[in-house]
Amino acid sequence: MNRVIEDYLKTIYDIHATEGKVTTTAIAQRLKIAPASVTGMLKKLARMNLVQYEKYQGVRLTSAGEQIALEVIRHHRLIELFLAQALNVPWDQVHEEAEKWEHVLSEEMEDRIDRWLGSPKTDPHGAPIPDKNGHIEEPPKVRLCEVVPVSRVVVAEVSDHDPELLRYLGKLNVYPGTSLEVVQVEPFDRSMEVRIGEQIRVLSALVTRCIWVTDVQALDA
Repeated sequence: MNRVIEDYLKTIYDIHATEGKVTTTAIAQRLKIAPASVTGMLKKLARMNLVQYEKYQGVRLTSAGEQIALEVIRHHRLIELFLAQALNVPWDQVHEEAEKWEHVLSEEMEDRIDRWLGSPKTDPHGAPIPDKNGHIEEPPKVRLCEVVPVSRVVVAEVSDHDPELLRYLGKLNVYPGTSLEVVQVEPFDRSMEVRIGEQIRVLSALVTRCIWVTDVQALDA
């Protein structure tokens, strides 16, 4: 049950951080379970004072629930980075492995991994890693799909929930820290033409929604 609770709290935190309002449907889709099961669990979490839940009004973590969520997120993102750096696991595989390890990582091992990595600030996908005290730095960033032409941006973070997406972005050499130029956006389907190095690529709206960028600079057309 502890693992289930942690998964719910982590999911609620992540949806709130990326989408804003957290709905029962969004949680069900993320966890791939029936909405009725989510409703029952949210009521239980509310009785435990881990969430604030009111039907049709969305879900919010309490301070106690957020503290647990951030601890699990810290484990998850440290493990992802450790797997990538120490074991050379590809970035499209570390998320699934970290899902297995995050619930069983001891505090001692967490500290050892953190020291070995040099107290990192972000995971392989650019997501911020909470510190030991549960503080997380969320630098200003916007989704790539919100950027207008003609602009230069730097990739800050990409979603780690779809391995196929990560493999695709890897083929395009789109990683945190990569500089992109937004050349054009098609009004019909919001697909985006971007320059990556010397290459021009067309990214679908589904892809650009999963990329967060920073350092947005308008360029002369």
